[in-house]
Amino acid sequence: MSLVRVHNFSVSLDGFGAGEGQTLEAPFGHADSRLMQWAFGTRTFREMGLPGPTPGSTGVDDAFARQWGPGIGAEIMGRNKFGPQRGPWEDEEWQGWWGDEPVFRTPVVVLTHHPRPTLEMAGGTTFHFVDADPVDALAQARALAGDGDIRIGGGVDTVRQFLAADLIDHLHIVLVPIVLGRGERLWDGLEGLEERFDIEATPSPSGVVHLVFTRRSAR
Repeated sequence: MSLVRVHNFSVSLDGFGAGEGQTLEAPFGHADSRLMQWAFGTRTFREMGLPGPTPGSTGVDDAFARQWGPGIGAEIMGRNKFGPQRGPWEDEEWQGWWGDEPVFRTPVVVLTHHPRPTLEMAGGTTFHFVDADPVDALAQARALAGDGDIRIGGGVDTVRQFLAADLIDHLHIVLVPIVLGRGERLWDGLEGLEERFDIEATPSPSGVVHLVFTRRSAR
């Protein structure tokens, strides 16, 4: 069976994976870009379209960042990752943060209580908007993914729900040395999570620590 994977998911020292107050102008809320600063200078993220004066670094951070894509057949994301709107769609003009050709290049299942028509984008990305719990969403993603793995792309609540449902096989967390104080916490309600996984820690010269959680036994 395909694996369920999380990659490049950054959290602060106090456990927040997103800041408070997400808006169109502030996709990460009050955290701004601080949670993802480690990744923005890597070659992997440069190749995904982030601007910079160099082709990007190829060190430890890039070695982890580049594992994001290979083998993935579909992604599942929460509505808050897709965009800043809440509640019923005021219109369907919003097509995500990523421009006309999103970086995913696979089917993407967007979890929302307000489904809308499927959205096909250039480059192979197709957004499917569904109202489903983690088990049903995973079944739908697997049907779309062929033989590929499923990536849980976030946001915080989506990753936490899939962890609580014991559906994740590979979890890459990047511990960023900042204290946010408020926002969305990842670990709430997940006491004893470490008992399910083998955990490896790799420090980076950038100051972050890459934590890789690998499921100890098959479901």
